Amino acid sequence: MCGMEIWINPACSKCRSALGLLDAEGADYTVRRYLEDVPSEDEIREVLDRLGLEPWDITRTQEAAAKELGLKEWARDAGTRDRWITALAEHPKLIQRPIITADDGTAVVARTEEAVREALSR
Repeated sequence: MCGMEIWINPACSKCRSALGLLDAEGADYTVRRYLEDVPSEDEIREVLDRLGLEPWDITRTQEAAAKELGLKEWARDAGTRDRWITALAEHPKLIQRPIITADDGTAVVARTEEAVREALSR
């Protein structure tokens, strides 16, 4: 099992559940409170590449900031990808959580026990 970083919001129950499972399994990980230690646009791009997802795939569209920005109406294509990434960097609360990145270059959105176990199995 390799080292991991988990992006969390301590107020999020799914984040707390993921941490509990990582602890129960004795995982080697570091915590990043991404609302305080906000990822840069380049870090978001790297995580998206590792996840194999697009920025709109990890955007919490029900958040107040998403509604204020009108994200539901934004196009979801290559031409708007950078705009989405900028929005995530400027409004980190929009980033889906938790996200686990592993030293082997992989990443998962760890909202389920199965996803956390997938990260642990690498």
